Amino acid sequence: MEYTVIRQNFEKHGFTTQLFSTQEEACDYLVETLKNQTIGFGGSVTLLEMGLFEALQQNNAVVWHNKVPSRDVRHLANCANIYITSANAVSETGQIVNIDGTGNRVAMTAFGPETCYYVVGKNKITPNLEDAIYRSRNVAAPQNARRINAKTPCAQNADKCYDCSSPERICRITAVIDRAPMGMKCEIIFVDQELGF
Repeated sequence: MEYTVIRQNFEKHGFTTQLFSTQEEACDYLVETLKNQTIGFGGSVTLLEMGLFEALQQNNAVVWHNKVPSRDVRHLANCANIYITSANAVSETGQIVNIDGTGNRVAMTAFGPETCYYVVGKNKITPNLEDAIYRSRNVAAPQNARRINAKTPCAQNADKCYDCSSPERICRITAVIDRAPMGMKCEIIFVDQELGF
């Protein structure tokens, strides 16, 4: 994949970018960059696959509701000065799309931390914003619903969004980040591997 134009588009939108060939290189970069920090994690299979929580825990206080499921842990993560997550999709034109059930992840990527890092595998990159929204709803969300055993049509079929009204629906808040939020440093870490959903 050609990353030059994608990175330029994100940088024009106020993001900094990094590119790594492997998840191990991306993990090493974050371990070297982040020391003695309070770090919150957003829900992410990408971060789980990388083993990033364990790697960063050596020299930081890391809070993640995937490790200790509770509303209180989500609130603690929201107090962190560094936030790390992934994206359901990013567009080559420079936008980030995430869909949440509780909103903790989209809230933190919009306001709160001093710095937000997004770790993005090549499978999350789409040509434009319309395709990024489509991917978030019809690729990422069904797989995430199935992962948490949600009783929704998309989890049962894992093929598309049914725009359901299930009480366990995880698609409740959709955020499109067009530009890095004012007052927050945002860095996109592209990894030239498939990671997460």
